[in-house]
Amino acid sequence: MLLGFIIASIILVADQVSKFWVMTDVLGEQNVIVYTSFFNLVRAWNTGVSFSMFNDHGNFGAIALSVLALIIIVFLVFWLRKEQSKFLQVALGFIIGGALGNVIDRVRFGAVFDFLDFHLNGNHWPAFNVADSFICIGAVLIILQNIYVSIKKKEAK
Repeated sequence: MLLGFIIASIILVADQVSKFWVMTDVLGEQNVIVYTSFFNLVRAWNTGVSFSMFNDHGNFGAIALSVLALIIIVFLVFWLRKEQSKFLQVALGFIIGGALGNVIDRVRFGAVFDFLDFHLNGNHWPAFNVADSFICIGAVLIILQNIYVSIKKKEAK
């Protein structure tokens, strides 16, 4: 359990520090910095969920998504408290830390600050941030763990 909380804390700090650094020191007054033919840093405010989905509900959407995220975080914390697997503790820590980072943004700014912009041939993946990345990584790890356990159960039969 402690491992998951440590991981969540590290992710939360990394997310908030990266957002502050990019927002103030890297971007400054700029809205876009082009680094490569496929990657930019951008100033994007997301009132929706990860990767800008449902990004059109204004303040109500930000409040509703924050409340929903906090409910999910509470559920994940209860799961983490009972989880014996170190692998799943890390995965849950990734998700909890990332979700808290985005909730902090919604409370502070009314939207989540996204800045990583990948694109190819004029097609952009929605901008995202460190929190979104770790939420996705944590979810993938949980899915991989479930696949692994399922395979092991089948092999045992």
